[in-house]
Amino acid sequence: MPVRIRPHGCHGRKDDGVLIHLDPVGGVAGDMFIAAVTDAFPHLREGMLAAIRAAGLPAEIDCRFEAHEDHALTGGRFVVDIPGEEHVHDGHDHAHDHAHDHAHDHHHDHGHAHEHRHEPEADHAHGSFADIRAQLLASELTPEVKHHAIGIFTILAAAEGRIHGHPVDEVSFHELGEWDSIADIVGAAYLITALDADAWTIGTLPLGSGYVRTAHGRLPVPVPATAAILDGYTFADDGVPGERITPTGAAIVRHLNCHQRHDRGVRKTLRQSGYGFGSRRLPGVSNVLRVLAFDTLREGTGLEDSEAVVIEFDVDDQTPEDLAIGLDRIRGEHGVLDVVQMPVFGKKGRVAARVQVLAEPDALGPVVDACFLETATIGVRYHVVNRHRLPREMRVVQVGEHAVRVKVAHRPGATTAKAESDDTLRTAGSDARLRVRRAAEEAGLDSEIEE
Repeated sequence: MPVRIRPHGCHGRKDDGVLIHLDPVGGVAGDMFIAAVTDAFPHLREGMLAAIRAAGLPAEIDCRFEAHEDHALTGGRFVVDIPGEEHVHDGHDHAHDHAHDHAHDHHHDHGHAHEHRHEPEADHAHGSFADIRAQLLASELTPEVKHHAIGIFTILAAAEGRIHGHPVDEVSFHELGEWDSIADIVGAAYLITALDADAWTIGTLPLGSGYVRTAHGRLPVPVPATAAILDGYTFADDGVPGERITPTGAAIVRHLNCHQRHDRGVRKTLRQSGYGFGSRRLPGVSNVLRVLAFDTLREGTGLEDSEAVVIEFDVDDQTPEDLAIGLDRIRGEHGVLDVVQMPVFGKKGRVAARVQVLAEPDALGPVVDACFLETATIGVRYHVVNRHRLPREMRVVQVGEHAVRVKVAHRPGATTAKAESDDTLRTAGSDARLRVRRAAEEAGLDSEIEE
């Protein structure tokens, strides 16, 4: 049944927001991201350091900010000092999910070498993704910071698992399991939570060149994990060699859903800028990540811009009756926007149900838990999507003895109304229910004029 429509004059609505743009002049790494954001927003430094401590950072490890200058640009560096270790912080955070000892040298094959040594210690073991996730969940971090930190680690683990053919929970992070990289990821998660930006964008990424030589063999630049994470992003070769995007930096970019397109319908006012440096010196260019923070003003579209997370999974071993009950319960979860299912053919030609859940991004964890609880699936896929929504509101109108909810949506050039069918269940007869719905929709449109 079509919704009731009432035309009106076209009008635009303005939406304010915050957009943060990353300019990867020298590249992207976890410590560079932290340094750039805190250079633009220095009031976030104290809270970020407290969050890293809340993640369990040992007291003997020092985190600090340092002023830095490179090719006439000034800004900051984020430094994590671990006793007994000497390493280059922004170029060696690769994960390897195979046997690994504590003493190793990493070298770049582009004319300058960097040592990355770890002294053997009993409490300095490399952790699996499952171990690190459990550690973060048990920490005193806020739920939002946990969500972002685990999300970044999940992207890294999924990339390494896909490359090496290992289950995600069994991926061992090795260097990523060290406290410097945990500090980077937790620090980034805190800043992402504190800024709560409406959107993140990033410029064209520098490709880099050469190899990273490890005790396990040579890896091409970009290293496999970085290439897997940034599939679909635009790169350019600026002629500067070396590793320019680390896996941690790539995972932050992917977790933020940074897009590279430019929205010509948005006016931007620059409010803050910051410069975050890595430790290496690049020939002819600053090894810096720049952050530009904008207030945005969208004109004329009348649309509400937001993000949602799409969760998908297949079920072929649950009765249709029980699956229907489970999906209804998932629909009732806080943050769930919609649940749909469709028939698909699985292995051995078996008919299965493909379920797609649309939810608010902040509700991802509880909704995934509900999917595992209410259905027979043993794995889900999810990704974040951008969406445009029409401005709408729910109105309650009285039609005879019926209180009927009416959803009123403002479209370009028209306002539409749709009555909730469930509110006419007590009315006997199809034609009678239709009359109630039409009367409710007309009343909903009339109430807009009165307002």
